[in-house]
Amino acid sequence: MDLFSHIIDHEKNILPHDGIVNYYGKLMSSQQAHHYFNRLLENIEWKNDEAIIYGKRIITKRKVAWYGEKSFEYTYSNTTKKALPWIPELLELKELIEQKTGETFNSCLLNLYHTGSEGMAWHSDAEKDLKKNGAIASLSFGAERKFAFKHKVTKEKRALVLENGSLLIMKGRTQTNWLHRLPPTKMISTPRINLTFRTIIEKDI
Repeated sequence: MDLFSHIIDHEKNILPHDGIVNYYGKLMSSQQAHHYFNRLLENIEWKNDEAIIYGKRIITKRKVAWYGEKSFEYTYSNTTKKALPWIPELLELKELIEQKTGETFNSCLLNLYHTGSEGMAWHSDAEKDLKKNGAIASLSFGAERKFAFKHKVTKEKRALVLENGSLLIMKGRTQTNWLHRLPPTKMISTPRINLTFRTIIEKDI
């Protein structure tokens, strides 16, 4: 699984300040990545995402799914999701990422983008349900897509292309100080699956 690890320095910080983003590049061969893409496409309970913006309910073309070690609730865009139990493919990928990074995760939000026309607007993953300044591991399968960062104050930008089977880690104060997005593009007509492994903090009862 370390076939490509010598190519990219994953200790290099992509951000100039106020956060830490490390890109590990490809964690597996194209054949292995293709295998996981097909398994996730088939076995994940995909649903169109919902958001409430200015009081209006929006249904996205992009599909999502939310999984975890418990039936965690996760609220974003004014909607709440309850985690489904892990499936074997997600546990395999979680173990791979945890071994690679030394981080631990208890949940995963998945996104399915059917074509390049589907993307994600500027946002930060700083919801109250998430561990503050905790690591978020972003694993990509399928179409290679540009991923961009913008500082909330200085408006500085950084961008990179996320490859098929690649891993990106966001940690430290990244979500506090930076926005990120997946820009739409007409140049890509094939699908992409993205997994973001996270840590949910359970509420005291």
